[in-house]
Amino acid sequence: MTTAPASWHLPRPRRLGCSGLALDLGSSRTRAWIAGRRGVLDMPTVTFPGDGDIHPVRRGVIVDTPGTALMLDRMLGHRMPRFGRRVIVLTAPVLGGNAFRAAARAAVEVLGPRTVLTVPAPRAVAMAAGADQSRPLLVVDLGAHLTEVALLVDGAVTDARHTALGTGDLDGSTPPARIVDAVVAMVTAMLAEDSTSQVFDALRAGALLAGGGALRPDLTYRLADRLHAPVSPVPAPHTAAVRGAAKLLLAATTHPSAAPPHP
Repeated sequence: MTTAPASWHLPRPRRLGCSGLALDLGSSRTRAWIAGRRGVLDMPTVTFPGDGDIHPVRRGVIVDTPGTALMLDRMLGHRMPRFGRRVIVLTAPVLGGNAFRAAARAAVEVLGPRTVLTVPAPRAVAMAAGADQSRPLLVVDLGAHLTEVALLVDGAVTDARHTALGTGDLDGSTPPARIVDAVVAMVTAMLAEDSTSQVFDALRAGALLAGGGALRPDLTYRLADRLHAPVSPVPAPHTAAVRGAAKLLLAATTHPSAAPPHP
């Protein structure tokens, strides 16, 4: 388990009786932020640790819902508050669709939530970066086994592409250039199909980079060169999605509708 440095800590919810969890289910790592606790929990996405690991999430798809539930219970069950109105905010791959959201909601039932909300991972990244969402944004998420490119306009995803390729696939036969080529191809297709100037405007302003791959200069420098545009890794890019979800969680748990009912 790793914990994010203190500068990334989020304030605790002010409203008593509210508790919650921000959760990012990645193919390689699962990251969580629990309201009232410090730092980000970061653990491998495996049902049972040790030899013969079973991976219930693969390339942005939950392939084993019961296994995902077992993992979450092992990782978080003993850390969750016993009382309170629990809200869970889940990040979702932008093209995961209803299948991912349904499987994720079923898996988190093991944690006894009152409400489960989902947010597209690129929007969560933009939230964590404090980006100006009034203008078009291009978000590139360089994950371990999935790479996504999304266009956000007024905070909503209006176009997105992905490829089942990530930094965990890089080896002697799969160089970093493969991921760079895939991102460039996705951005090029978005530009070609955009009847407005939104993709171009977002690219000219600079792409936001998230995921563990954003920590790799061999990827970031090549992307900037091939895209002919600036690229900006968000702070702590590997935990950006869960930290953005945590911001949304705080907003949800401090909203007047989350107040406990009067006796």
